[in-house]
Amino acid sequence: MFKRVLIAEDHESTSISVRKTLEDFGITRTEYTYYCDDALMHIKKNIHDDQPFDLLITDLSFEEDHRAQVIKDGTALINAVKQIQPNMKVLVFSAETKTAIIDSLFKQTGINAYVRKARHDAKELKLAIEALAQNKIYISSDLRQSLRQKNTYEFTDFDITIISLLSQGTLQKDIPTYLQQNNIKPSGLSSVEKRLNLMKEVLGFSKNEQLVAYCKDFGII
Repeated sequence: MFKRVLIAEDHESTSISVRKTLEDFGITRTEYTYYCDDALMHIKKNIHDDQPFDLLITDLSFEEDHRAQVIKDGTALINAVKQIQPNMKVLVFSAETKTAIIDSLFKQTGINAYVRKARHDAKELKLAIEALAQNKIYISSDLRQSLRQKNTYEFTDFDITIISLLSQGTLQKDIPTYLQQNNIKPSGLSSVEKRLNLMKEVLGFSKNEQLVAYCKDFGII
């Protein structure tokens, strides 16, 4: 189990709840901070003292106040931490639900667990900590299906261009004109229709409006 844990969370009540969850595992060497800059400072200090943290638990969003910050959100904090302590395990505890953002946190930022702030999140936190202690990846149960669904279809740049144009009010029949003007190939109407039909089929939609809404909700456009 983990020996030293750092909690970066700007809401005091949430920080207390997380510490209580850790105490249930017998983890008592915890430090907490309300600011990302302070979190990075704590991590550097513990590395210098040869007492590095085993686990970072952080939110993604931090409210701005009178104190100016260099590192303003959890993603930037994680990236900074990975540069100085690449092997530190990271658990994100956030209200963010966009699967594209969560997927990116795992694939590009290198987090180890994601727990959504919601009903039963204390139970999810315990499951996540247990999984991390066994060197496993963990995602909140309510998000797993959404992530699996998103990963069943890999959106290409061409797909995103088409969907973005639709979201801006461009009619489907007018999309080829834009593609031709910007030297984007393929640019024929039949190609546009085929891609849209494929996306809707894979994701289970019948209308372009549903596809656009889905891509907005999941941060694809």
